[in-house]
Amino acid sequence: MPNESDIRGFVSIVGAGPGPADLMTQRALDRLQRADVVVYDRLISPEVLALIPQGAQRVFAGKALGNHAIPQEAIHALLVQHAKAGRRVVRLKGGDPYVFGRGGEEVQAMQAQRVPFEVVPGITAASGCSAGAGIPLTHRDLAASCVFLPGHLADDKATHDWRALARPGQTRVFYMGIQRLAHIAERLIAHGLSPNTPAAVVRDGTRSTQTVVACSLRRLVEQAPAYGPHPGLLIIGETVQLSPDFHAE
Repeated sequence: MPNESDIRGFVSIVGAGPGPADLMTQRALDRLQRADVVVYDRLISPEVLALIPQGAQRVFAGKALGNHAIPQEAIHALLVQHAKAGRRVVRLKGGDPYVFGRGGEEVQAMQAQRVPFEVVPGITAASGCSAGAGIPLTHRDLAASCVFLPGHLADDKATHDWRALARPGQTRVFYMGIQRLAHIAERLIAHGLSPNTPAAVVRDGTRSTQTVVACSLRRLVEQAPAYGPHPGLLIIGETVQLSPDFHAE
């Protein structure tokens, strides 16, 4: 069977990791350097973009809250169009395609159009940024489980199970959670979580511009940076106290 990277008319949905090029997998780098077309997201770092072959077509498909360069359905159509034209297509996504990356939707679109594809995993923000900030996601004495959640939900009428999330012994990671930090803290505390629970905001995690604010959840609401263009991760749980940036009250 030929290597997928040698097949034309093929889509590789690639996780680029949390930012630095040396945190990409070898397979991700291989697919990127063989690409004819690269459809990439907003959070792809300049050093990763620099690895795209000079002759490859680049298509920006970045998304921010309330501002999508290309609607998701149009991205699907673009991938299908280029693949059916016989091109090697890379859909380049920050983190991992299957963790809040809409990779599942893109796979369904390829399957519906009978376009051959693969998914190349990447280091997701939760593991990359927590490691960069010195925060274990699990710990034998502090957290037996961890849960990944969206900071803002696709359906405003939907809600988290706040009672379950307030239970002890778990690390809670909210992707893009800075904007909703006050609401998240209020809901968790209302359902029984101590306001003194360690919590952190990690911005630009694993990058040279990384910043970490780690303290009690109550103080974090007061001290956290405002929502802005930099990617940010909210981590709440006892393991946050192990970060070298943690400041106890």
